[in-house]
Amino acid sequence: MSLLRRFAFAIRAKLNALLNRTADPAAELDYSYEQMRDELQDVTRGIADVTTQKKRLEIHRTRLRSNVEKHDTQARAALQEGRDDLARRALEKKQVNVSQITELTGQIDDLQETQDRLVGKRAELSSQIEQFRTKKETMKARYQAAEASARVSEAFTGAGDTMADVHRSIERATERTEQMEARAAALEELEESGQLESVLDDGDSIDQELDRLSSERAVDNELATLRAEMDERDAVEEAAE
Repeated sequence: MSLLRRFAFAIRAKLNALLNRTADPAAELDYSYEQMRDELQDVTRGIADVTTQKKRLEIHRTRLRSNVEKHDTQARAALQEGRDDLARRALEKKQVNVSQITELTGQIDDLQETQDRLVGKRAELSSQIEQFRTKKETMKARYQAAEASARVSEAFTGAGDTMADVHRSIERATERTEQMEARAAALEELEESGQLESVLDDGDSIDQELDRLSSERAVDNELATLRAEMDERDAVEEAAE
């Protein structure tokens, strides 16, 4: 894959990740897990609200029951005083409170049912969340392992051209080394056979012959000069005698 194609692929991958959250399964799983935890918190707050309302009604019912006892006591006291009218008024208030208590008891029972249902839902949801958490971590581990394996495979695939260049470099170096070893062996063989000097000095044959003749003439001239000097010395010695 060329550099330009890799760059285009990376751009498409980034855009796809922005448009589609499923591009990162690990992030999607974490997001779903957090949503479930938020729902659990909502259920917990709902239970707290229902329980609060139930307790408020229970307190009000307790107050009404106290009023019922008070009005009952007032009615008895009014009868003892011969005040039937006061006793009737007290009993009327007592009946109103009894009716309110009955109504509140029904509401309290409904709230209790709601509370029990929410508590059961919370327990069920909590169990589901724990199961999902275990599954989520397992799936994330599998995904990360697969992702790491894919990266390794991509690394080897991307290094294919480089490895080919390395192999070619090794081959060229091996060939050059073998050539140098062969040349060294050949020179060593020529040196041992005495042919190395002639091979190294191999030049133009005419120049070699001219150099040889020039050298011979120089030797002849020097020899003639020496003979002349010796003859002259001998002649001088004979004349002196």
